[in-house]
Amino acid sequence: MTTLNKTLKGGEFLIKEIQANDIFSLEELSEEQKMLRDSAKEFIDREVVPQKERFEKKDYAFTEETMRKLGEMGLLGIAVPENYGGLGMGFVTTMLACDYISGVTGSLATAYGAHTGIGTLPIVLYGTEAQKQKYLPDLATGTKFGAYCLTEPDAGSDANSGKTRAKLSEDGKHYIINGQKMWISNAGFADTFTLFAKIDDDKNITGFVINRSELENPGSLTFGEEEHKLGIRASSTRQVFFNDMKIPVENLLGERNNGFKIALNALNVGRIKLAAACLDAQRRILNHSIQYSNERKQFGVSISTFGAIRKKIAEMATGVFVSEAGSYRAAKNIEDKIEELVAGGLDHQAAELKGVEEFAVECSILKVFVSDLAQHTADEGIQVYGGMGFSEDTPMEAAWRDSRISRIYEGTNEINRLLAVGMLIKRAMKGELDLLSPAMAISKELMGIPSFDVPDYSAFMSEEKAIIANLKKVFLMVSGAALQKYMMDIEKQQHLLLNASEILNQIYMAESAVLRAEKHFSADSVEAAMAQLNLYKAVEKIIVAAKEGIVSFAEGDEQRMMLSGLRRFTKYTNHPNVVALTEKVAAHYIDKGSY
Repeated sequence: MTTLNKTLKGGEFLIKEIQANDIFSLEELSEEQKMLRDSAKEFIDREVVPQKERFEKKDYAFTEETMRKLGEMGLLGIAVPENYGGLGMGFVTTMLACDYISGVTGSLATAYGAHTGIGTLPIVLYGTEAQKQKYLPDLATGTKFGAYCLTEPDAGSDANSGKTRAKLSEDGKHYIINGQKMWISNAGFADTFTLFAKIDDDKNITGFVINRSELENPGSLTFGEEEHKLGIRASSTRQVFFNDMKIPVENLLGERNNGFKIALNALNVGRIKLAAACLDAQRRILNHSIQYSNERKQFGVSISTFGAIRKKIAEMATGVFVSEAGSYRAAKNIEDKIEELVAGGLDHQAAELKGVEEFAVECSILKVFVSDLAQHTADEGIQVYGGMGFSEDTPMEAAWRDSRISRIYEGTNEINRLLAVGMLIKRAMKGELDLLSPAMAISKELMGIPSFDVPDYSAFMSEEKAIIANLKKVFLMVSGAALQKYMMDIEKQQHLLLNASEILNQIYMAESAVLRAEKHFSADSVEAAMAQLNLYKAVEKIIVAAKEGIVSFAEGDEQRMMLSGLRRFTKYTNHPNVVALTEKVAAHYIDKGSY
């Protein structure tokens, strides 16, 4: 593997040796970023936590009221350039705001994410100067709220199959829109709608933007009743109907037939932001679990003294640490890429588009890993509370319900798993990412005699980094062999792609945690223990996923060689004491009383 010496490409972590100094984490926030984080957290603790019950009772007006207050604080316009009324801050800062605003209730998290992300960003990224001047100042300040109309009854993951149609009027001044959208977040109180429709018999959808308040015929845009949902109960979610709705031709967003690309790029941003939106939710669930387990007495002692509870606390805390590590690492990669492109002469709009698109693989990895973990953390939180966790009187019941949607929206986790691997393969086939050379080198390595020398692992995290380098070989070995067998038909092998995705996700997140621990903490720190604990679990998951793939597509000598390679590449020289690591993490946070 080569060592990194310039801005990373998306997916390149698989074939490069990443150093601790190459990654960014929460420990490196600037004073300005810390102030914004603390301001957002203080607002949520003051305005939202005491009123949480109102969200569970479907108080949509309170969600809107809270959003207006966020607008007054400038927290809706962080990603909007200053010349359009926003704060024009970097990508990491936008992640930070999303993180700390989204932790208490999924209702507000969804309203905030839908508005600042898919409701605003398509205009930032694709709008004409006139469109940006018209729509962005109101969206940045919360004077108006945004909604994003893509999904239809028969067009979910396959967004391009939508039936909503746009037809040019006889005078050529308007598009006439007819159709239906569903699951539209913020629909009940939004004024600015970004929507997608096919013009005539075009192959691809086209984007449009319109203010509801400016429609010639207000009755041409109508809404279904609020949806009754498992969670995010005070997030306004409605069907939207277009009935001969007239949109001026200048309201076409981007280029004709380019709507699918707009939708995809908006969703790439949405995916990494969704990971951010799950972070403080995990922290708060963990904190409630620690506090409850310290207070709850059984058999005369706090249940936090029981090993089964301590194991859960340790694993929940480790999950938070790992989720933070991957999320902020990728956010800074995106920010650095944007800055590099701007320095190279690209305007900020185009640079942001390309920067986010570059790391689409990482965005999908994070969406899957962190949303899966958030759901699991909420589930474990209920277990810590026992029977009380099932009651609406405790915070776990709502947290569990709210976390469930995160695995579905911004593309289901299954779609995102397939996407991440599919995008990597496409980049390799286009020559943008050389996966073939290292994959071939691994084939040669497997044919050779393995070294029996015992490496020197005295340096902090040296064995962990060596294991991660070997796990990358596992991915390249399995995916390279599968690609060689199936070639262009690989996309039809969804079982194998899901296995490859699990390996990919575990590698990225384990590496993020190990490098974060190496960069900022000592060998005897609890953070090092969490990175080591997570890596051990990641290796076990990778063994399962890789073996399942190997025995399913390889036979005979090839299968035996690859299974031998899998054993070689997942071997520890010094196995960690998993119970001791778990106890170290649990003791630290239980004694501290919070994360």
